[in-house]
Amino acid sequence: MSSHIAIATHDLTRCFGSLVAVDHVNFSLRYGEIFGFLGPNGSGKSTTIRMLCGILKPTGGSALVGGYDVGREPERVKEAIGYMSQRFCLYADLTVEENLNFYAEVYRLSGHEKKKRIDEVIAMAGFEDARKRRSGQLSGGWKQRLALAIAILHRPRILFLDEPTAGIDPILRRSLWEWLYQIAQSGVALFVTTHYMEEAERCHQLAFISQGKLLVHGSPAELKAKTNATSLEDVFAALATEHP
Repeated sequence: MSSHIAIATHDLTRCFGSLVAVDHVNFSLRYGEIFGFLGPNGSGKSTTIRMLCGILKPTGGSALVGGYDVGREPERVKEAIGYMSQRFCLYADLTVEENLNFYAEVYRLSGHEKKKRIDEVIAMAGFEDARKRRSGQLSGGWKQRLALAIAILHRPRILFLDEPTAGIDPILRRSLWEWLYQIAQSGVALFVTTHYMEEAERCHQLAFISQGKLLVHGSPAELKAKTNATSLEDVFAALATEHP
């Protein structure tokens, strides 16, 4: 795999008995890119992510994440990535700083390195004046900023974000995306799921999955040109109608 490629799949497949949840999926993602992964509920998004994160073993095909085979080297994959879910498990009774300290130890950071990195992500996330505030007192948007700070604590070069802005207000959503751009510009590959078309427009690449099959893959401009659509909403509405 090229040193520029963060994720590459080849006919990635996962079956549950007779159900083909992910069916011969092929795509690649370069470092520094934001890859938007879209599709309706039950389309195979979560199963694909679980395989790419080394949690679920493929039943066919292969995938390399950070140069590691997800089937043969799942633990190396897990060490190479960061993950942020829609409902990240923060400890509500701990402060911002205490949450970061806890997860820094999970990531095996210690001593001067741990303190330095916690100070860095607190500054990145804008928590300088709220580091002693309990995370349970934060708004939804600021909880997501803390979740993202935790996900990048160990400096992963590949970051998975599962609907990171779901349920937060537009201003904080835009602010979070500005931070995601900064992370990508530092050379990190971002794999993002979202239902917001304005967020999909911000991605360098997009892929749409339905019934386990990857239907389209390309930049937002390429997808609109391929389907003669004027907006991504039109593109994905047509795909969802054709492949319910």
